[in-house]
Amino acid sequence: MSEALLEIKNIETYYRLIYALRGVSLTLEIGTITAILGNNGAGKSTILKTVLGLIEDQPDKGTIEFMGRRIDGMDTEEIIRMGISYVPEGRQIFDELTVKENLLMGAYLRRDRAAIRADYEQIYHHFPVLQARENQWAGTLSGGEQQMLSIGRALMNRPTLLFLDEPSLGLSPILVRDIFKIIRNINEEGVSILLVEQNARMALAISDFGLILENGRFVMKGNAKALMEDKDVREFYMGIRSEESAKGYQRWKRKKRWR
Repeated sequence: MSEALLEIKNIETYYRLIYALRGVSLTLEIGTITAILGNNGAGKSTILKTVLGLIEDQPDKGTIEFMGRRIDGMDTEEIIRMGISYVPEGRQIFDELTVKENLLMGAYLRRDRAAIRADYEQIYHHFPVLQARENQWAGTLSGGEQQMLSIGRALMNRPTLLFLDEPSLGLSPILVRDIFKIIRNINEEGVSILLVEQNARMALAISDFGLILENGRFVMKGNAKALMEDKDVREFYMGIRSEESAKGYQRWKRKKRWR
């Protein structure tokens, strides 16, 4: 049985008087990719921010353990030092710094210069296009290149656990495939990943486990391959209707057309 790396138990998080998470629990095992799926506003990003201490005085209830140590209530910097890196939605790179400077910012908590240099070279192995843009202002990169830079910057912290928040957002289908292939490669090198994503098909294809969040609660959990075969997941999150439901939809369309 795999060992738990991150364990969240019954957390509740709210914004003002509105609860964003209601009794959420999850266990992320060492060496795995776990995907959290759900529509906009379901609370996916809030889970990541709650773990990282980015929401003041949260969680309101519940506990969070990383590598067996309670981290709820810790400062964000201390949590990052423990080995969690975060790639936020929308990339949030430093536009007026170069690619190289952005990457080095990801290692600002580290003092092991030789290892930093090795990791820096490894980023270029994952993202050769960034090496070609090394001295270019980050704000002039394409959307896909900025996403690569954001992931590379997070990896410069040499994380044990990587949080990815909507990495496919705004990217072309070809770039989405490239990004997800790289995510899988990063995992195979030993980095555990918690992936928040709306592209259910791609997320489940590279993940070991999946969870579906609706209105601040998990409504389904399981093996990623099993979820991909689930009728409701395929229909409501992957846009694949069963033959029966597709026929019913076509009948409804014909009826509506002749009203």
